[in-house]
Amino acid sequence: MSKARAGSPLRPAARKETPKSTDPKKYPGPERRALDRVRAEAARLKITDVDIFVYDLALNSPFRIAIGTMYAANDVLVRIRTDAGIEGYGESCPFPPITGETQATNLAAAQALRAIVRGRNPLAIETLAGEFGTLVHSNPGAAAAFETALFDILGKIAGLPLFRLFGGDRATFLSDITVDLNDPETMAARAADFVSAGFQIVKIKVGQGRTIDLKRLQAIREAVGREVMLQIDANQGWAPPAAIETLKQMERFDLMFVEQPVLASDTAGLAAVRAASPIPVMADESVYGPVDALNLIKAEACDSFNIKLMKAGGIRAMRKIADIAEAANRPCMVGCMLESRLALTAAAHVVGSHRNILWTDLDGHTSHTVDPVIGGMVYDNGRITLPEGPGLGADVDPAFLRRLTKV
Repeated sequence: MSKARAGSPLRPAARKETPKSTDPKKYPGPERRALDRVRAEAARLKITDVDIFVYDLALNSPFRIAIGTMYAANDVLVRIRTDAGIEGYGESCPFPPITGETQATNLAAAQALRAIVRGRNPLAIETLAGEFGTLVHSNPGAAAAFETALFDILGKIAGLPLFRLFGGDRATFLSDITVDLNDPETMAARAADFVSAGFQIVKIKVGQGRTIDLKRLQAIREAVGREVMLQIDANQGWAPPAAIETLKQMERFDLMFVEQPVLASDTAGLAAVRAASPIPVMADESVYGPVDALNLIKAEACDSFNIKLMKAGGIRAMRKIADIAEAANRPCMVGCMLESRLALTAAAHVVGSHRNILWTDLDGHTSHTVDPVIGGMVYDNGRITLPEGPGLGADVDPAFLRRLTKV
């Protein structure tokens, strides 16, 4: 919502000619002085304060997976303000059944993080994020919100959308849509509705037992036909022997991959399933950060990774995981919890900037009854288009923001 002040050295006047060299000896006088002003202003930039808000976004219906049910998105919003008038936004959306963090723990962590960044230069992202310490592990969503806001400021100062600032040029790509747990008939009807609306990839939640899960897939495949791409996500719902037998019986449904068939902590079990499964295995809850990715690769435990902003604790870690996976010849997906389009847009910028991210699962906002975001990524029946505005290219609706209580 906020923009740099008119005449700010962070927004120098447009030049008629672009200098051909950054060598000070070759720089024309006016252009050199303008660049010097920008550099000096960037070096002096300071965070004046951080506004923290809590809010709940109601869902159209409860969201059910094998390890728990969510009834609302219980979020924390962060707005970092600077002395140049530039503001950055970030969002945390804790998902207790997976990460263990809650809105209350995120709020406490956000207040601790505010004390760390206040008065500091927001462009020193590597330094600041390095000082977040164990909060990244205990409350990765809160850390992700702060880091996202810092990158939002960086992109606004650079005048570039984040995916282009990171060197990417993929402005549009496909996302799946998720069918959460229910009886087979209800899940099949929902999947058919999604396909009729134009979705090409459907993710199916499973993990409650072989018999019911097979019935779900049978009903869904019959409802959508053979051309629609299907993924399944067990959310740690099976023991390794049951996972192996179930996946063998599911092979006939022509599935892209299975996410997290066994407990996140059971690396040996995940490796055993991968070795025996006819369906590729994707690690989700087993991989939070780069170290997890390395350990899973060493254990030969998965074929791919699902990277999430709310698990990784920030954009930096997401990109590192994708780099590690690429080095090991393992593709990635970027997924989500139940974030609004604010955090989803941040994750989408990572997708648009990394060639090893082949799949996208950024549908968390589709069950919300309210959309508090202006701008941001466009989600059109599974096709995501990134904004070209600077930074995130997304702001919070002022009317929505005025209704929130600032902590």
